[in-house]
Amino acid sequence: MKKIPFLTLLIFFIFCSEPKKSINPKIEIFDKSIESIIDIYSEIEILADSITLPEGPVWDKNSNSLLFVDVANNQILKWNKETGSTKFISPGGNTGYAPNLGKGLLGPNGMVIDSEGNLIVCQHGDRRIALIDNKESFKPNFKTVVDNFNGKRLNSPNDLTISSDGSIYFTDPPFSFFDLDTYSFVDSDLRELDFNGVYKFNPNENKIISISKEIDVPNGLGLSPDEKYLYVNKMGIPFSTSNSRILKINLDNLETETFFEGRELFEKFKDGRDFDGMAIHSSGNIFTSGPGGLLVISPDGKLKARIDFSHITNCTFDDNEKYLYATGFIDNPRVYRIKLKE
Repeated sequence: MKKIPFLTLLIFFIFCSEPKKSINPKIEIFDKSIESIIDIYSEIEILADSITLPEGPVWDKNSNSLLFVDVANNQILKWNKETGSTKFISPGGNTGYAPNLGKGLLGPNGMVIDSEGNLIVCQHGDRRIALIDNKESFKPNFKTVVDNFNGKRLNSPNDLTISSDGSIYFTDPPFSFFDLDTYSFVDSDLRELDFNGVYKFNPNENKIISISKEIDVPNGLGLSPDEKYLYVNKMGIPFSTSNSRILKINLDNLETETFFEGRELFEKFKDGRDFDGMAIHSSGNIFTSGPGGLLVISPDGKLKARIDFSHITNCTFDDNEKYLYATGFIDNPRVYRIKLKE
């Protein structure tokens, strides 16, 4: 009888005894090409819990930390491996700078970090975009970046993104005029603009231009990697998803087209989740909140994957796109991350 070498037996034993990886059932793949980015075996991690309304995540590479906001509690928080989740800046979105309803969604929302490391924040209550030093503060000194269009005070800047030349693209829905008791927008003499805009602000020229005045409730947005197109999430009114969609704006001529509707997803899940925040991967794929959780959509508008974080508001990547981070909604008050393929 021929003897089997000991080394061969050992290798066979080790190989056979290794536990098989299980595919994460919360990851649904529609196009296998996206598996070059999404690891179907990755587990979803919960980084923070009991955050009333988490939003606006942005990665700070200088401190190797995730910054995010709690809209309902008017503060900016910070998470990293060493300290977990801690309060970072408060107040964060309603400091008394501008008149508002005095209640509702008045805290900070979308955030970015500029080329100098400053934190730029959308402030619902203060109805402006403001800049602050990226350091812990409980008596923050915000500096106004932009607070009006043609002399009329903005509604409540909600989300923003920065282009390579430092220009700020942002949405301006009326969330500072949203009544949580009735769960509806309210009329107010404090409101000065009769539309909900999408804008481009050039801080070097101190110039603001209108990109669109025709989107009912513009929310999350992002630039294509070549910066030729601006994607904008259009929410329903008032939070009815019947007219929700993702729009694509050509920045050369400002022509707007429907990029993605997802009607079959709204019909399938019926979960009330809408298009909210988004993040654009360097591959050009759009990662966006939507019906069924987080959707991954190709640059040509094809659904490639879905990750079920439950109801989420927004998402972002770290600086090398090793992890995807997501913030939950009121009914899912958590902050998550999932590892991507490197």
